[in-house]
Amino acid sequence: MDVESLIHSIERGSPQDTESLKSFVQHVGEGQLPIEQATRWLKAVHRHGISVNETVILTEAMINSGARLTWSSGAPVVDKHSTGGVGDKMSLILAPALAVCGCRVPMLAGRGLGHTGGTIDKLEAIPGFNCHLSPEAMQAAVDAVGCCIAVQNEAIAPADGVLYSIRDISDTIDSLPLITASIISKKAAEGLEALVLDVKCGSAAFMQTIEEAEALARSMVNTAEGLGIRTIAQITSMDQPIGTHVGNALEVIECIEVMQGHGDNDTKELVVMQGAVLLAMTMDDVSIEDGRNMMETCLKNGTALERFKMMCIQQGVEPELAEELIRIPQSVLPSAANQTTVLAHEDGGVHDLNAMKMAVLARKHGAGRFKRDDVIAADVGFVLHAKMGDQVHKNMPIITFHHQRDLDEEDLNFLQEITTIGSDSCKPVKRHLKTVKRDSTKP
Repeated sequence: MDVESLIHSIERGSPQDTESLKSFVQHVGEGQLPIEQATRWLKAVHRHGISVNETVILTEAMINSGARLTWSSGAPVVDKHSTGGVGDKMSLILAPALAVCGCRVPMLAGRGLGHTGGTIDKLEAIPGFNCHLSPEAMQAAVDAVGCCIAVQNEAIAPADGVLYSIRDISDTIDSLPLITASIISKKAAEGLEALVLDVKCGSAAFMQTIEEAEALARSMVNTAEGLGIRTIAQITSMDQPIGTHVGNALEVIECIEVMQGHGDNDTKELVVMQGAVLLAMTMDDVSIEDGRNMMETCLKNGTALERFKMMCIQQGVEPELAEELIRIPQSVLPSAANQTTVLAHEDGGVHDLNAMKMAVLARKHGAGRFKRDDVIAADVGFVLHAKMGDQVHKNMPIITFHHQRDLDEEDLNFLQEITTIGSDSCKPVKRHLKTVKRDSTKP
C-alpha cells in the first residue's frame, strides 16, 4: 500500500491512482493502515482538495468497505440528509409521511455533537424506541411499515468511521471532499434512488455563509449524482430556531402535533418542501405541486401519524405506549422539573430569537454534547410562544426554558439576551434560500 504516491499526487494536483485509492480505503476499513499514514493523507486532502471524480471514487470505496442495502423492484427508495440546526426535527415527520406517499425510507441518522441532540437522540427520548438496527433489520422494518430510522453503525461504511475518528483529532473536519464522502457514503449504502439534502446556512449552522453552504451542497450533489443517485440540495436559513420546540423530547412533541394536523407552519413547510421534491424526482407524472399536496394531505388526515406509530412499534415501543404517544405525547415523554419563562419587556415586534444563544444554553444544561460519550438530558430545551416577525405586548411570554438544574445569574442574563424586540415591525424568517442541482459542467 503506497500511501506516499497518493499524497504526492494530491500535492501536485494530479489524479490519484484509482486502484491505489480504493486499496487505501480498504486498508483503512480493515484497520491495516497506521494512523500516522492515514493522517498524512487526510491532511493533504484538507490542504489541497481533490476533484469531484476522486471524491466519487473515495465515496464508493467507503461504501464498499461495508454492507450495502439492496432492494427488490417496487416503490422508490429515498432519503434526506440535513447538516443540522437548532430545532431541526424534519426526519421524524418526513420518513413516515414519505412512506404513506408510496416511498421506502431506510433512514440512517446520527447522534448530535454540540447544539442539541441529533435525530437518534430525539427518538431515544421515546421509551423503548430501538435505533440499533442491523442492515437486515432495517430492510425488514422497511418491508413491514415502509420506513425506519436507525443509528449509523459499523456495518455501514466502516472505513468512514475510522477516517472520521482520525479527522476529529487531526483538525481536518472542515474539508469539503471529506465531509462529502462521509455523508454520501452512508446515504448511498442505503441503496437510494433519490436524495434531498438540507444544507443549513447562518449563525447557528456549520456553514455560516451562503457561499460556504453552496460549495458544500454542490460537492455533495455532484458526488451523489456521480454514484447514480438523483439528488437536489435545498439551502435553508439557520439564524432562527426551526418551529416552536427545541430539545429532544420537546421536538418529538412538536413533530406529533404537526402529524396531528396542526403544529407549526415553519416545521411543516420544511417537511413538505423536502418531501415534495423527492416525490417529484421518483414518481411518474408527479409535479412538485402534486408532491406538496400529497405531503400536506397525509399530515392533515392523520395517516402520517399512524405510520409514525407503526414505525415506533416496529422499532420496539409497546403498542399501548405508542398509541398514547400519538394522542398525548406529554404523558409519555420525559419532562423537566423546572420551567423559566422570558416575558416581553415592551410592546413591539420580535426581531430576533437567537438560535445559537438558545443552543448554547440548552447544551450547557445537558440537551447537547461536549464529548461523544456525554449522556443527553432528553427533557431540556425551549418552547417558543412567539417567533421572529410576531407582534407582542409587554409581559407576554416569548420563550420558556425547560431545565433540570437551577439557573445561575449568568444563565438568567443569557436567557434574556436570546430575544430582541424592536419598536418597528419585522418580516418572518425566510427559510428556503436556494436550490442546488447537478452541475453539468463538472465531471
